Amino acid sequence: MCGIGGMLGNPDIAVVRRMNQLQLHRGPDGQNVWSDDNVAFGHTRLAIVDVHGSQQPIHGSNERTLIVNGEIYNHRKLRTKLNQYPFSTSGDSEVILALHDQFLATNQLVPSANDHASWLKELDGMFSIALWDAQNKQLILARDSLGIKPMVKTEVEGTLLFASEVKALRADERHVPELDDIALAARMVWEYPLDATTLLKGVTQVQPGTVETWELNEHGNAFMSGRAVIKHQLVQPESEWNPITQAPVLLDSFVSSVQQRLMADVPVGIVLSGGLDSSLVAAVAQEAASRAEQPVPECWTVAESEENADWKAAELVASHFDLRHHQHILEPDAFERALPNLIWHGEDLDVTVLFFQPLFETMAKKVKVGLCGQGADELHAGYPRYRDLTQHAGLLRQRLQSLPHSTQATLENGPLEREEGWLSPHQRPEEQAKNLDTFLQFELDHGQLSNFQLRLVDRHSMAHSLEVRVPFLGTPHLKAANRLPMDWRLPSNLEEKAALREAADLTGLPKEIVRRPKMPAGRATSPTMLQTFLDDFSSETEQLVAKYESLSPIFKGQSELALGLGLFESMHLLDGGRVKKGGDIRTLLTEVLP
Repeated sequence: MCGIGGMLGNPDIAVVRRMNQLQLHRGPDGQNVWSDDNVAFGHTRLAIVDVHGSQQPIHGSNERTLIVNGEIYNHRKLRTKLNQYPFSTSGDSEVILALHDQFLATNQLVPSANDHASWLKELDGMFSIALWDAQNKQLILARDSLGIKPMVKTEVEGTLLFASEVKALRADERHVPELDDIALAARMVWEYPLDATTLLKGVTQVQPGTVETWELNEHGNAFMSGRAVIKHQLVQPESEWNPITQAPVLLDSFVSSVQQRLMADVPVGIVLSGGLDSSLVAAVAQEAASRAEQPVPECWTVAESEENADWKAAELVASHFDLRHHQHILEPDAFERALPNLIWHGEDLDVTVLFFQPLFETMAKKVKVGLCGQGADELHAGYPRYRDLTQHAGLLRQRLQSLPHSTQATLENGPLEREEGWLSPHQRPEEQAKNLDTFLQFELDHGQLSNFQLRLVDRHSMAHSLEVRVPFLGTPHLKAANRLPMDWRLPSNLEEKAALREAADLTGLPKEIVRRPKMPAGRATSPTMLQTFLDDFSSETEQLVAKYESLSPIFKGQSELALGLGLFESMHLLDGGRVKKGGDIRTLLTEVLP
C-alpha cells in the first residue's frame, strides 16, 4: 500500500516531492521521486510484501517506469506464466511491467486504451497504477474494477496532475481548490459523491475498472488520448439458489477471498465491530489462515462503553472462536479531539464515522494490514433503504426538489459532462430505484461503494499507515454474490442478506450474531457520544445551515453535514488547503462562520 503522485507535461520534481510529503502518512517506509523531460513520479511506500525490496518507481525494459498503490493477489500465478521476464524483485507490483512487456512484444503500434485493457484485466487485486512508456510517450493510468484504491487528477496549464488523495494535488500552486456546487449538491441528495466527481471543481477520479491513456501534443501539453473499460462488475442474479447445496459454496468463496487477503510479509489484524459482516471475517479466520499458511489474525474493537451492543457482540464472537481480542474505549473528548483529523484525511463531510480514527490508530500500533467487512451490504442488499425503494426514491426526490431550481434542473436534465466526472447526462431517482437489481447496479456503477464506503476506509486507515483489505470484494466471493437471486439477498420477510446468513450458519457463529440486524456503523459504535457532540455544536451547526443558504432545505434530517461542510471549507479550501491546520473545531469554524 502506498501513496502515488505525478505530473505529465512540464514536470517539476519539486512539486512531486511536495506531493510525497502531503501523502507521507500513506507510506512512511520510504519515498522516492523520478522524472524525465515529460513526466515525474512520486511514491511513498508502506512495505507489506517483499518488505526489504520492491522499491518504487520500478523500472522495466525499453524505458518503462511504474508506480503502484495496492496489492496484486494473483502475482505468484502470473509470475509462473511470465517466467521469461527478468524479474528484479519478489514483490507483487512488478508483474504489471511483465504483462505490459509481453503485450508490447506482439504489438508494434502505439497501443490504444482498449489494447491496454486486454492485459490489465489479468490482474486480480486492488490497485491504482501509473505507467510511463517513454518509447511511445504514453502515460497509462488504471484502477481496479471496484475502485478500492483511489486515484484523482486535474489539469493545470497543460499539465496533468494525479495522486492518491486530493490534498496532494495542491502541491502545485497553480491548482487552487474550489468547491464544485453541482457535485456537492449530488453528494447531499444521494449521500455520496456520484460517478467520478469529487467535491472540488475540476478534480475528478479515474473511474473504477477503467484505463486512461495520456499523451503530449506538439506544445508539450497533456491530453487524454483514450479511455476503456478493463472490467465491469455486473449484478447478474440467477433464477434459483438452493441453500442446502449452495450455502457451502458461497461460504467457501468467502474463505478463499479472506485467504487471498492474508497475503503479507507483516502482521494482519481484523476489524471486529460485532456486526454480521466483520464477525464472518473473524469466523473464517482460522480456516483462511490455515489455507494461506499464515498466523490467525488478532481482532480489534472500539466503542464508547462496555455496555455498547457492538462491544458485547464483538466480545461474544472473539470468545466463541478463541481469538486474541484488543478492545479500546473511546475517550470522552474523542469527537472534539479527532474530528479535524477526520475531515482532513477523509476529504468528505461525514462526521459520524469518527470511530475509524481511534480504531485504525490503535490497530496500527501492532499490525500493518487489516481486514474489514466493507462491501457485504452492497453485494447482499444489507442497507435499510433497499427494503422500500419507492420510499427511498421519494426521499431522493424530496431532497432534489429542495435544491435551487437551476441546480435541480442540471442534475435532473443535464447536461452533466463526462469531462467533469459524470457518467450519465442526468440523474433521476425514479429511474434508478425501479427495482432492487437495477438499484444495486446503479449504486455499484455510480459510486456508493467506491466513493463513500471504500474511500472512507482507505483514507482513514492510511492516515495511520494501515492497509485495510476488503475480503467481501475478493474475486471468488464477488462472482458468487453477483449471481444470487434478489429474493436471497432481500426476501419477502425483509431479513436482509438471507443467503449470507445461511452461509454464516455453517461457521458456527452464535445465532444472535448471524441474525443480528444491520446497524449504522458510526451511530452504533458511539451513539451517546455522537449525539452529545452534535448537541454541543448545535449553535455552530445552525449558523452553518444559514451560511449555506442554497443548501439549507436539504440539511433537514442530516444537519450534521453542515458541520462537516464548514470544517471541509476551513481545512481544504481556505488558503488553498495546502497545509494541515492545527487548532480545535471552534477555532477552525471561526474562519468560515459569518
